[in-house]
Amino acid sequence: MRLCNVLSRLAAGSMVSVSTRQGSLERAADRLALVVLFAVGAVALATFRHYGLGWDDFTHAQMGEKLVALYASGFRDSEALSFVNLYMYGGGFDVVSALAAKILPFSLFETRRLIGALVGIAGLAVTWRIGRRVGGPVAGLIALVLLATCPIYIGHMFMNAKDAPFAVAMAVLLLGLVRVFQEYPRPTPATVLIFGCGLGLTLGTRIMGGIAGVYAATAFAFVLVLEAHALGLRAAAARGGRLVLTLLPGLLVGYLVMGLLWPWSVISPLNPLRAIEYFSVFFEKPWREVFDGKLIAVPDMPASYLPTLLALQLPEIMTALGIGGAVLALRRALDRSAALPARAVHVLMFAAVAAPIAIALVTRPAMYNGFRHFLFLLPPLAVLGGLAGAWLLELASRRRATLVGATAVIAAGAISPVVEMVRLHPYEYTHFNRIEGGVRAAENHYMLDYWGLSFKQAAQQLRATLTARMETPPAGRRWKIAVCGPHPPAAVELGPEFEPTWDVHGADFALMLGVYYCNEFKAPVLAEVKRDGVTYARAYDVRERSFTTLLTQPPP
Repeated sequence: MRLCNVLSRLAAGSMVSVSTRQGSLERAADRLALVVLFAVGAVALATFRHYGLGWDDFTHAQMGEKLVALYASGFRDSEALSFVNLYMYGGGFDVVSALAAKILPFSLFETRRLIGALVGIAGLAVTWRIGRRVGGPVAGLIALVLLATCPIYIGHMFMNAKDAPFAVAMAVLLLGLVRVFQEYPRPTPATVLIFGCGLGLTLGTRIMGGIAGVYAATAFAFVLVLEAHALGLRAAAARGGRLVLTLLPGLLVGYLVMGLLWPWSVISPLNPLRAIEYFSVFFEKPWREVFDGKLIAVPDMPASYLPTLLALQLPEIMTALGIGGAVLALRRALDRSAALPARAVHVLMFAAVAAPIAIALVTRPAMYNGFRHFLFLLPPLAVLGGLAGAWLLELASRRRATLVGATAVIAAGAISPVVEMVRLHPYEYTHFNRIEGGVRAAENHYMLDYWGLSFKQAAQQLRATLTARMETPPAGRRWKIAVCGPHPPAAVELGPEFEPTWDVHGADFALMLGVYYCNEFKAPVLAEVKRDGVTYARAYDVRERSFTTLLTQPPP
């Protein structure tokens, strides 16, 4: 009996020791996650002014002012409800940026960069919480690190007013759905609120957020089928119906949030359907972009477009762990010994990445500007990567040397894209990984600075050069500058002394993006923006020279 008591005490002590170590590890992972978020925030505050304007920035800023006027006038000033095609999108980001610019000590576009950074950091925090809920604190930390060191995500969060906020909204909705299935069939009021806010933020940002219904329905069907087999069809249906009834208040919250962010959507009940119809076909005049070294019209991009760019632009560690995490999620979903809610969550996480890619492969929508329209894949992909990373570390923990080696490999994989971001800054979104050979190898095969962000730095260099030479505009007029690229951003960056034009005849200078459709002139170069030997933009002195066109070829 004494021996039994001794063994019992030893076993209890061992369990306490293991529990203590596990608790310490979890606390350390959470603390490191907070350090990562703080570090990203500090870098964002130090660098948000470095990012230039993209093609759509000026128009989005106008939309923000029009939405503020709409709300301030009690919907009497309704110009926002018909402004270009932006009324088909939600304008929450533009409204917040317009209001913030009225109180913050920055210019409008600097404020937009700062608000973008804050939204992106919120997305990092949400991704961390998803990973932590699905796989534990270590998985959450790795998911956070993978996304925080992803150049595509970091680059877009500063300057992409459409796709980056949409990615964050989709992450909030995914967090709500994870909680819903973990608490099936009676989610708590807090979960219903998160689900409703996420749904409203998603649809109120972009109507294509309805794609989340595909992977939510996949996980729901998975639960219904297994519960019907275990409990009977009637009991399974009753539990499923209870979930739907519990979520109804969340649907109401979602509708209210959607209406707040996207007022046009609630003016008529059919307007969201009209937006779906509008976006179901390519609504612009087709143009061509470079993909795999070929000029291809954007509605005719091959099915390989999205998988290829995901493979070549994401950090290698994120791709490897993401694929491993997808396999692991499927394995855990099929594990009959696991609890059904956990299995359903793994189905949800797998479908959150696989379903949109499969739909794109089947439907072949117009594809352009890299995979910016699919930025919302990055948070769930990072979570899958977190699952795989935590599993690998758990396997390696049996031997200290193996654990140290596995940790070093994951850390090195995360540090590598950080080095690349420093080299490319502030053009992180143009990143191509070592599989492709970096931006130098990608230059003639894929689009790089398609947003035209490099005009900011080129304009600064041009102004500095003219100031150093003590040159001023000719009497009675401004400098005439031919611009191959987005004109409103160029006008903002160049300032009031310059008059942008598409006509190179009689121009003083030419400002050119380093993309395939912009010409290269044999003329003195006054400003040049390069990264890794690749020219992103140039400014030429074209006075007393004759050129016929800014373009290398006529538009298709």
